[in-house]
Amino acid sequence: MTRRLDRALIPVAPNLEFEDALWQAGCTLVAGIDEAGRGAWAGPVAAAAVMLPQSTQIDKKLAGVRDSKQLTPQQREALAPLIKDLAIGWAVGFAESGEIDHWGIIHATRLAMQRAITALPCLPVHLLIDALFLPEIPMAQTALIKGDQRSLSIAAASILAKTARDGWMVESTRLYPQFAFERHKGYGTALHQERLAEYGPCPIHRHSFDPIELLDKDQN
Repeated sequence: MTRRLDRALIPVAPNLEFEDALWQAGCTLVAGIDEAGRGAWAGPVAAAAVMLPQSTQIDKKLAGVRDSKQLTPQQREALAPLIKDLAIGWAVGFAESGEIDHWGIIHATRLAMQRAITALPCLPVHLLIDALFLPEIPMAQTALIKGDQRSLSIAAASILAKTARDGWMVESTRLYPQFAFERHKGYGTALHQERLAEYGPCPIHRHSFDPIELLDKDQN
């Protein structure tokens, strides 16, 4: 069943409502977790974890932070170093396309999130996660529908996950220039479909995804 959220519960900009409640309850280290690239046809899924300091000024200093999908690439690139500089801890984890094919996208997304969490300089006490639970992580956690629009920590994580994954896809152009990954980042755009029709899938494509699986079958 699809979970729905009353739009009235979504603030104009992500804020510290959930973080403040946890900080007041004694959870000093709260990490926001989000992913990027779940719907792409190629490349890894990325996840980021961000722990913000308990500061009355942090929301003002990060006033431009939004769900990464609501920002331009230039805005994300400008905000990412600011987030890293102000956070008390941050990390990014990846699950590669082969892992996505083997485990499925939801399991691989959780795997990327777990890798981000374990790469943090110190372990958080509570996790705020965009939409997902991590059953294999023995930490208190809250799954928030539209979390990247409600929690500043999650929104910050969405930006770091997106910029890290975009950078990965740009680098992959060196190995597979024919796909122009720097332009579409592996998503199923018209350009990507044209290149797939011309060249067929490459090793970093997600061969378990229907559009790629169909191309694989046509080639065999």
